[in-house]
Amino acid sequence: MAAPTLSSIDALVLALQGVGYFADRRLATAVFLALKLQRPLLLEGEPGVGKTALAHALSKVLERSLIRLQCYDGLEQREALYEWNYAAQLLHMRAAEGKGSADMAQVEREVYQDRFLIRRPLLQALQAPAPGAVLLIDEVDRADEPFEAFLLEYLGEYQVSIPEIGTVRATATPVTILTSNRTRDLHDAVKRRCLYHWLDYPERERELAIVRAQVPDASAALATQVADFVGRLRSQPFANAFQRAPGIAESVEWAKALVALDTIVVDPEVVSDTAGILFKQREDVAALTRDMAVQLLQPADTTA
Repeated sequence: MAAPTLSSIDALVLALQGVGYFADRRLATAVFLALKLQRPLLLEGEPGVGKTALAHALSKVLERSLIRLQCYDGLEQREALYEWNYAAQLLHMRAAEGKGSADMAQVEREVYQDRFLIRRPLLQALQAPAPGAVLLIDEVDRADEPFEAFLLEYLGEYQVSIPEIGTVRATATPVTILTSNRTRDLHDAVKRRCLYHWLDYPERERELAIVRAQVPDASAALATQVADFVGRLRSQPFANAFQRAPGIAESVEWAKALVALDTIVVDPEVVSDTAGILFKQREDVAALTRDMAVQLLQPADTTA
């Protein structure tokens, strides 16, 4: 459940701002409802728009531990939920044999006790003490469809089934955030068990606030230039020239780099020299030509 101090959407917005995360009202509403209704929240959007950062911010605001499950192709259930400590089980069985234990059935039951269980992120989240944990299931679209099916019990009922032990239910309901870069569509069964929010690039004023908060050494003028330039990179017609526009993460990193270079005014030469911070594809770096940089650096009222 939401912390007592987060009694409204506005309170949540202010609390997130207090830890350096600037959420718009639509996102804050989705988070507030996820907390109130105790439902998982699925965040989709382009890479670098703040999906993962939201989970980190929530863990600070709610004063809960953050548990992260990083998804990837080939992720198996045992890596997400649990596995048995086979070495310890084997030692236990050998010790029992050495003592001459006749009841081997009893010995076999003993090796499936809780103390031989290695907890992975899902089980850690379910068994976290009150007030519970924040579980981040990051980039779930990178996992395969069988893994999505495996998640359904957890997402729908906050419980998992372990054949040797039985059903494990949440000690305290975890705040669960799933993120997806939408490299593929997730199954409807996953989406139905979650609240949903599409996280887009921020508007200029919010991006400016983020840059100033994350890069306090940047002057107001430099932060403004960064927010304006990156915002125009994402706008038409410039956006069509790139495979992927820079996200908030790239804006912040670029601002830090400009501060490190003692940059006062962003000019085409600076843009060219630091393009590898804004873009991670060779083609995108090449597409950011000097002529384009000149156009992007023009004052807003003269830009077509």
